[in-house]
Amino acid sequence: MERKYSANNLPMEGGGHRGWYQPHGLPHFDTPEIVQFVTFRLADSLPAWVEDRRETSVEMRRRVESKLDEGMGTCWLANADIALLVEGALLAFHMQRYRLWSWCIMPNHVHCLFNLKDGWRLADVVKSWKSYTAARANRILGRQGVFWQADYFDRYMRSEDQMALTIDDIERNPVKAGLCTHCTEWRWSSARRKLGGGSSDPASNFITE
Repeated sequence: MERKYSANNLPMEGGGHRGWYQPHGLPHFDTPEIVQFVTFRLADSLPAWVEDRRETSVEMRRRVESKLDEGMGTCWLANADIALLVEGALLAFHMQRYRLWSWCIMPNHVHCLFNLKDGWRLADVVKSWKSYTAARANRILGRQGVFWQADYFDRYMRSEDQMALTIDDIERNPVKAGLCTHCTEWRWSSARRKLGGGSSDPASNFITE
């Protein structure tokens, strides 16, 4: 069926994948099979002035990534119980709702690279990760209130080279942030959970120690 879009680039009547849409401040691209790089973060991980939406998404993303690596906010994801909870949520529906290629759980944000399976929408997958983990993380912490920041960044891969570079960027994030000296030392990422060599699919090398 032909997709029809309104003047503000939102899908018209009908379900399924949305293509380009902008429900809040950030634009998103929702389509099956395309590999997506997604970043979502804790609610207090950035000061409000960092997210000036008058800037382009590229400029804002670079500034956001730099600020996130400074480890601002409560950094609840540094709690091993909460990091394990988030990691479990990411892995739970691998090869069912999406194919997960790479991920890294930092103290105040999460990076993941995946492509959706047909029938699953980007916003719904990210919402399921965040809603499930927020409720349980708040119980672990003995608190109430907002856990994750409402929106998220996504960028789709245009080539295999870009995808390879993105996997490297994701898995080297703890090194870049000064949290370890080698990416395999970081407990909460796909780098440490991959078996040695042989497979062209990083997701097939996940281990569950």
